[in-house]
Amino acid sequence: MRFLITGGCGFIGSNLAASILKRGDELAILDNLARTGSESNQKWLEQQGSFRMAKADVRSEADVSSLVRDFRPDVLFHLAGQVAMTSSINDPRSDFEINALGSLNVLESVRHYAPECITIYSSTNKVYGDLAWVQFDETATRYTTPSFPNGFDETTPLDFRSPYGCSKGAADQYFLDYARIYNLRTVVFRHSSIYGGRQFATYDQGWIGWFCQKAREVRDGIANDPFTISGDGKQTRDVLHADDLIHLYRAAIAAIDRAAGEAFNVGGGMGNSLSLLELFELLENELDIRMKFRRLPWRLSDQRVFVANTSKAYDLLHWIPEVNKRSGIKAVIAWLDSLT
Repeated sequence: MRFLITGGCGFIGSNLAASILKRGDELAILDNLARTGSESNQKWLEQQGSFRMAKADVRSEADVSSLVRDFRPDVLFHLAGQVAMTSSINDPRSDFEINALGSLNVLESVRHYAPECITIYSSTNKVYGDLAWVQFDETATRYTTPSFPNGFDETTPLDFRSPYGCSKGAADQYFLDYARIYNLRTVVFRHSSIYGGRQFATYDQGWIGWFCQKAREVRDGIANDPFTISGDGKQTRDVLHADDLIHLYRAAIAAIDRAAGEAFNVGGGMGNSLSLLELFELLENELDIRMKFRRLPWRLSDQRVFVANTSKAYDLLHWIPEVNKRSGIKAVIAWLDSLT
């Protein structure tokens, strides 16, 4: 099969690309290599096998159309995007052009040049807004949602907040609508917190990787100052290892007759949920350290809790996550250690 990944040198993209190369399928990647770590991931992928590399930007209709027309993918994973809420607030125009316009460019290219292509989009839980209408309870280490004991499913009302939520939400809805109007085989996955190797995390994106880095700095004696967190540390997310996400993508391809035109909430579920404070305790116990931090004000439109109810993915795609949070985080630390 022929696979095309936009953002194929990013965190999820590079892990997915490596799995495709391992299986011996044909691969093309479109990536502008702007994100930190993307060039490193490209070099790493070149060691895994041969693939077609297009250094291009999804904002360019000509670049996207040319690649789709020439390569004619059987499956396209649209992973390219602006991924930080803070960046969207600082530069909403770029955020819109990358996430919304870039996604439309992908859809139009598929519609015109590869209409049978299975097209999978990485959306976000931020399409549900800040969930301020939900009743939260507070424990010593986390916020909980008693009315949603198994997390939030796809019937949760859409509520786009922040430029990031608007741009990703617009793309999310375009992907679903192109299945209805143009009969494209599109699938939308609304990601919770994805983590794993090849994620070159920053302070505003990739929180598991970022705080694993902070913990290693404490362990290695190079943490000069306490690091910072936004809010009180009790905000809670479910975490999903990249390996489990790739298995889900594969499951959607195998069951495309059921998956096409559907949106799925995707995360590790309640059993793999963590607050910041709970992550810090896990890291402290794992590395035998004490992590010190300063609190900053809450980020705009932050969710106190988001845990994905993944029952739809189980029912339609027969998928459940297999990597537990403790072993997954240990693997992230091992990967970070391998870089030094």
